[in-house]
Amino acid sequence: MEKQELIHLEQNELRSFGRRHGKKLSKRKKYLVDFILPTLAPIFTKKSQKPTILEIGFGNGEHLLELSLNNPDNIIIGAEPFINGVASLLSAITSETDNSIKKDFSNIKIYPDDVRLLLHDKNCENTKFAQIWILHPDPWPKARHEKRRLLNSDFLNLLSNHLDTNGNIIIGTDHWEYYEWIQEQVKTTNLKIKSTDLETIHTRYQLKNKACTSTPKYMILSKN
Repeated sequence: MEKQELIHLEQNELRSFGRRHGKKLSKRKKYLVDFILPTLAPIFTKKSQKPTILEIGFGNGEHLLELSLNNPDNIIIGAEPFINGVASLLSAITSETDNSIKKDFSNIKIYPDDVRLLLHDKNCENTKFAQIWILHPDPWPKARHEKRRLLNSDFLNLLSNHLDTNGNIIIGTDHWEYYEWIQEQVKTTNLKIKSTDLETIHTRYQLKNKACTSTPKYMILSKN
């Protein structure tokens, strides 16, 4: 297992568990992180804006790219604290010739930090998302690490506060015990399980299938 780095967050003494950095970035990716990433920060205004989709923990961004292509009229926000994953996404959405954003991905915004900091930001407090995606979050399978699991009832209620009236939260994991644990957490929130019927979404983490299960399990949550 890769060594995990404990990250202390400044906002409300939140804690996030996970790596921030991996192997050294290439010269181009370092440039993208330093100069292109700041131009893609999410901007929230009081004025009405396009429907917004949020993906939490997008890894290398495979699914986020699909969301962008399939929802060209929506704003797509990806939140990911692992800078190597952010750099990989930046590489995919920019031209190798001049590092400009490719037209097909001009609706993507990136938040390179713990998503809870974003959701607690006063500028985001009135923002509602049409969809919130969380695919293959770390299951923290050891009993002593259960408190590190992201999808507890408090966090789900926080997401609910930022969900459109008819919006959906889509969760996927190949760790079946974690899936059942999330189901129990949902029972103590103002959300309900709308459906569990979703075709397998292929990502790098899904292909790794560290839990060695036959297929991922999904749930779609809503407020109605």
